Amino acid sequence: MLGLEIVVVLGAIFLGARMGGIGIGYAGGIGVLILCLFFGLEPGSIPIDVILIIMSVIAAIAAMQVAGGLDYMVKIAENILRKNPKHITYLAPAVTYFMTLLAGTGHTAYSTLPVIAEVAKEQGIRPSRPLGIAVVASQIAITASPISAAVVFLSGILEPLGVGYIQLLAVCIPTTFVACMITAFVSNFLGKDLKDDSVYQERLKKGLVKLRGKSDIEIKKGAKLSVLIFILTIFSVVTYATLISKKVAIITDPSLPRNAAIMVFMLACATIISLACKVDTSKIISASTFKSGMSACVCVLGVAWLGTTFVGAHLGEIKDFASTLLNQYPWMLAVALFFASMLLYSQGATTKALMPAALALGVDPVTAVASFAAVSALFVLPTYPTLLAAVEMDDTGSTRIGKLVFNHPFMIPGVLAISLSVFFGFILGGIILS
Repeated sequence: MLGLEIVVVLGAIFLGARMGGIGIGYAGGIGVLILCLFFGLEPGSIPIDVILIIMSVIAAIAAMQVAGGLDYMVKIAENILRKNPKHITYLAPAVTYFMTLLAGTGHTAYSTLPVIAEVAKEQGIRPSRPLGIAVVASQIAITASPISAAVVFLSGILEPLGVGYIQLLAVCIPTTFVACMITAFVSNFLGKDLKDDSVYQERLKKGLVKLRGKSDIEIKKGAKLSVLIFILTIFSVVTYATLISKKVAIITDPSLPRNAAIMVFMLACATIISLACKVDTSKIISASTFKSGMSACVCVLGVAWLGTTFVGAHLGEIKDFASTLLNQYPWMLAVALFFASMLLYSQGATTKALMPAALALGVDPVTAVASFAAVSALFVLPTYPTLLAAVEMDDTGSTRIGKLVFNHPFMIPGVLAISLSVFFGFILGGIILS
């Protein structure tokens, strides 16, 4: 029966991957239905807090987008990239990393990908180099963002074990960023130079490659104010979470716990932006970030529910098999998280599905924090939206998916960046958390 259940779980995930987008969430629901009705499993816990945090954060980001705040951020990013075009391979991942760090979602990378591709072409740099690591950086930064659902959930289950919210960020932010920058250096040597790429030369002869030049983005009146309000809200969230943490305990027995605080702070942020920047709230639900975020909520609901249903039913067997293995080889947790996120397509869903079980097996907090970056292997299957967008934005043909499916320009940067993040995580985590 266990073998058949695994087939159902993997079948649902692969079906969802073929459907693409929100389909992974739909297929996850089918998997839960089959496991419960035909195999008699109890439904697992639904990641309600993770979903609600994503919804709240996206609500604020969508309000900021309608107010023109995202356009303003993209304009700043474009100016940075164009002032130092020769260093595009380093600046591109830095930009997408910090935009994700700030917003708590990798979907903000969409708006910068065309700029990255254009600047690279103008300099004769193979666009797949900066685009590959930029997409990967936007995914890994989720594990370092103060307001991402994955970070908030992990900090919640680690706090009883003596690891505070700020300690988690103190490990995750520097390790993931340094890993991305080292990977950016390596990316400079990946693939042929653009002038030597036969696909590029063929597309150039056919007139399929065009230089569009600097984009002309009109910045709305309330754009700067909306960004300021959003940044102040993030600062408030981090400050409040620190004050109520057990390590600091300036506010003891808070009436508003951290998860609820993030939700209401973000909804309050959306309200203030809408009022102060005179946002037409009817346009918010049509914003691209709102659509992407709500799609992500359905994906998390389906795949995380599928994961908790299966793991919860076999926690005893998993403990027997994994406890000895993880005690001997702690880094195997990172490997498990890597392959799980590859299939679950969500950092939040992977964290919710596997981290509680890992801690229940006796995995120590240092190992859990160090391995956390491995939940970002969303680049392995070339069907993730930001990955496909990068392929679409590059008209040189250098950012292409190979015939073997897995031989795409995101694989090497992704595996390397995650490996380095985990390696540095064990070092820095051992210093900060010990």
